[in-house]
Amino acid sequence: MAPGEIHTWPAPDQALADMADYIFNEQAFSQEAYRTAHLSFVDALGCGLAALSFPACTRLLGPIVPGQVTPGGARVPGTAYQLDPVQAAFNLGAMIRWLDYNDTWLAAEWGHPSDNLGGILPVADWLSRAAVARGQSPIPMRAIFTAMIKAYELQGIIGLENSFNRVGLDHVLLVKVATAAVAAGLLGCDREQILNALSNAWIDGQSLRTYRHAPNTGSRKSWAAGDAASRGVRLALLAARGEMGYPSALTTPTWGFYDVYFKGRPLNFSRPYGSYVMENVLFKVDFPAEFHGQTAVEAALILHPWVAHRLDQVEKVVITTQESALRIITKEGPLHNPADRDHCIQYMVAVALINGGLTANDYEDGPAADPRVDALRDKTIVVEDPRYTQDYLDPAKRSIANAVQVYFKDGAHTEKVEMEYPLGHRRRREEALPRLWAKFKAHLAQRYPAGQVRTILEAVSDQERLEAMAVHEVVDLLVPTAPG
Repeated sequence: MAPGEIHTWPAPDQALADMADYIFNEQAFSQEAYRTAHLSFVDALGCGLAALSFPACTRLLGPIVPGQVTPGGARVPGTAYQLDPVQAAFNLGAMIRWLDYNDTWLAAEWGHPSDNLGGILPVADWLSRAAVARGQSPIPMRAIFTAMIKAYELQGIIGLENSFNRVGLDHVLLVKVATAAVAAGLLGCDREQILNALSNAWIDGQSLRTYRHAPNTGSRKSWAAGDAASRGVRLALLAARGEMGYPSALTTPTWGFYDVYFKGRPLNFSRPYGSYVMENVLFKVDFPAEFHGQTAVEAALILHPWVAHRLDQVEKVVITTQESALRIITKEGPLHNPADRDHCIQYMVAVALINGGLTANDYEDGPAADPRVDALRDKTIVVEDPRYTQDYLDPAKRSIANAVQVYFKDGAHTEKVEMEYPLGHRRRREEALPRLWAKFKAHLAQRYPAGQVRTILEAVSDQERLEAMAVHEVVDLLVPTAPG
């Protein structure tokens, strides 16, 4: 035994206990939370279906060993795959995140809470099918929405004041933690088992942000959340089988998460767990772009009619932004792949100024070869406005402000178009609703024949009806009935 080691089994860390209590205990959530969960479900599902049009995504899907089939397993929406829930979670999680088009949470640690649906839906689908096979009642979709609210809250409240990116860790750490806890809850685990799943998630190896930044930006950022969700499901399944946990996983001196990964700092929490995150989640409505740059693209779209016909006369483009955008999506020099481009604010703004729109295809190699894009990027300056940074961090505002102004060689310039709140913000939720449903319908139409689109829409549009449906019946509606 090393000098000073104490072999008394510890009590659970308070932070872990609070997380487990939130998952284990019954919660009364607001109707707004459930309404937003419904919208988040269909939006994330649509984003995942849209990703199936991209071979770089689909080549990663299916069983881990080609040809394997899991009778009674979880189905992967939009495909013919039926897999164990761990591999199904990787598939669906990768699909949802692939196009950077699903919902977003911005705080000290940003992320995408609907990444957790990649784990939640396969677990519930599998459990629902298993229950019916045993002659029991299936899992209702209401349970999916409840699990989403809890997963969103864990990921978002932990990230509210705790920046993992500043110590080089990727935000998908929180997807693994939240999915492990919520999946354990769906599996019927008791409080101790949920604690065990949580502790194993925190002491697990954590993803570095290497693949999100130059010079190594790459496609792993599109499947990292699927990887985290699948790992969370695996840890929950192990806990359900009785695998032990590690109560002081966070606080143990030298060996705990705080000392190994977090520079000795404890996690800070400013509010209790409830439904705050789901109620305030951000939607990407009209275009797939990293959320810190969404309002910059909106501003660029407003300026497009005044700039597009004068591109050769542009002297400079000035983007005014918050510190987070300046730090993570401001890039100069060559951009090597779609994963590089969709996290570059200069690229997003250039495409919007030139084309008057921004789509997932605009990040592909063909459109990126348009010489006008890099010419405009080279003339773009990005600066921070301290007020934008302050309002971004203010929990009463939670703005994501950007401004764009274009200057011409003859001395003329456009107005400075400032956008404080993006279309998907809670303050603009009602404005966004029709376009979010249009986005979902467009994604369905890419994947299914018209008759099946109508059937799916009838099932999912009415929240009350959808909540009462069995999870596996909803997922079965998403199995393609025609090639494509």
